[in-house]
Amino acid sequence: MRKIIETQNAPAAIGAYSQGVIHDGRLIFTAGQLGIDPATGELVSGGAGSQADRAMRNIKAILDAGNSSLDRVLKVTIYLADIKDFAEVNEVYAGFFSGEPPARSAFQVAALPKGGLVEIECIAETM
Repeated sequence: MRKIIETQNAPAAIGAYSQGVIHDGRLIFTAGQLGIDPATGELVSGGAGSQADRAMRNIKAILDAGNSSLDRVLKVTIYLADIKDFAEVNEVYAGFFSGEPPARSAFQVAALPKGGLVEIECIAETM
């Protein structure tokens, strides 16, 4: 059984996807989140670090709406338009997790939607 997560506290989908999906009442899969401000629908300014911060806040909003939280995240995937931004993004990312962080992968990709610099997705447990 699956349940779709929708929240106005994260950007609306810009394609044929859901912000998040709960599977079997136990796991949440978020869609990749860009550094889009949900109020404006536009990428935030300030570079990769600012976009990573906004993407993580968007993920937090989706997890909150799905009865979960960042401390229940199991796996994160980060997509970077330029791997040279890894250190800056990593510093921002680390600030969202205390204690033992989740498993993570990070990749450079050819391009991201809307010209984004960072896209982040995760898998988390529900409460």
